[in-house]
Amino acid sequence: MDWTPTITDRQGPLYQRIVTALAEDIAAGRLHRGQALPTQRALARALGVDLTTVTRAFAEARRQGLVEARVGRGTFVGAHPPATVRGAAPGIDLSMNLPPQPIEADLDGRLAKAVSDIRGSSGIAPYLTYQQPGGTAAERQTAADWLQGLVPGVTATAARVLLVPGTQSALFCLLLTHAAPGDTVLTERLSYPGLKAAAAAVGLRLAGIEMDAEGIVPDALDRAARTGTARLVYLMPTLHNPTTVTMPAERRRRIADVIRVRGLTLIEDDPYSFLVPGETPVSALIPERAYLAASLSKCIAPGLRTSLVVVPDAEAAARLASLLRATLQMPAPLMAAVATLWMRDGTADAIVGAIRSEAAARQVLARAALAGHPLAAHPGGLHVWLPLPQRWPAQRFAAHLNGRGLAVVTGEAFATDASPPNAIRLALGAARSRAQLARALEILSEALASPAPDDEVVV
Repeated sequence: MDWTPTITDRQGPLYQRIVTALAEDIAAGRLHRGQALPTQRALARALGVDLTTVTRAFAEARRQGLVEARVGRGTFVGAHPPATVRGAAPGIDLSMNLPPQPIEADLDGRLAKAVSDIRGSSGIAPYLTYQQPGGTAAERQTAADWLQGLVPGVTATAARVLLVPGTQSALFCLLLTHAAPGDTVLTERLSYPGLKAAAAAVGLRLAGIEMDAEGIVPDALDRAARTGTARLVYLMPTLHNPTTVTMPAERRRRIADVIRVRGLTLIEDDPYSFLVPGETPVSALIPERAYLAASLSKCIAPGLRTSLVVVPDAEAAARLASLLRATLQMPAPLMAAVATLWMRDGTADAIVGAIRSEAAARQVLARAALAGHPLAAHPGGLHVWLPLPQRWPAQRFAAHLNGRGLAVVTGEAFATDASPPNAIRLALGAARSRAQLARALEILSEALASPAPDDEVVV
């Protein structure tokens, strides 16, 4: 009854971490058939998670045959250990869009060296106290120089660049700055789930605009801006999440023209340009009306919690810094120091290069494994967008894969209306190795070729 798994060192959705830990402990003999498990409420308290998370985990574990629920008595380890589940792959996560970590990136070694260098230069103590929101002047200058060297068309200065603890916090603060509860934000019809969550928290409505093979459609954006009262537009023009579309230069110019003429303010989310450089950001075409959030989460590591936000002018920088102080106080000083040290000494470029090469290799694996299926992908991207055959509704297919140890994200997570596409997004970076990814893709390909089971139960 005292089973309390460790889930903080795992990746993927919390409920899936619990299921994976349960399967591993059964397989290792730490849990035995018929053994009583903690109540859902007790396990939720022990893990510090919501009760609904544990409820979902137990439901999924029952569906996989890992546990049995006995009315009035509780939950017990089931009769079918995970090793006997046909074709199961233990907890391979294709849902979290993380950068892969090849040996060449050597994050452990490079982080240890960076902390040692910082300690030798100034000591650690100065980074354990309060700092300026947005980073120090020196850090902002370093970030501006590095950004200009990697992203074409960006003109950045220390006065116009802030270091923010993740793009998600920047989005929240910018929505608070430029919109009021009840306002509308224009975005692609399929949009980043983090934007959806932030908009809901602030009380904003998202209006999804038509997309085509080149991204958001300029005429559709113009109609929405002309006939409505929206003041903000949020876009991801490079390696759009989830569709992988990258806007060509002419489309970017047309979108910039609409934003300028209609008096909109642009928030451009750009986590991928460091991996697939080439196109000038839309924000660089209208710098007086735009914010560019260039995150390090996808090109180095999300744990750095560092996003470089280019703002229109010093006044906008002051407003954003003020809201950062009110909500998050500051970026984590030691992480900001590590990130900017890596920008100065070339380490960041080396890590980005290693991740870029690994991402390209994983895309090759995905294209080979899914040949014949209508996937959308970019040769240097971290994810794949996969429309599903009609016989496989997305939610049902995701549940089927979950039963075989794979986690994916369905189109519903990105939809801004009630008609999500029947598709899934596959994140290629979270798998621990190419071999593990290849196994996951093999299981996925087998599932795509199989008929939908009549008795499939969606939990």
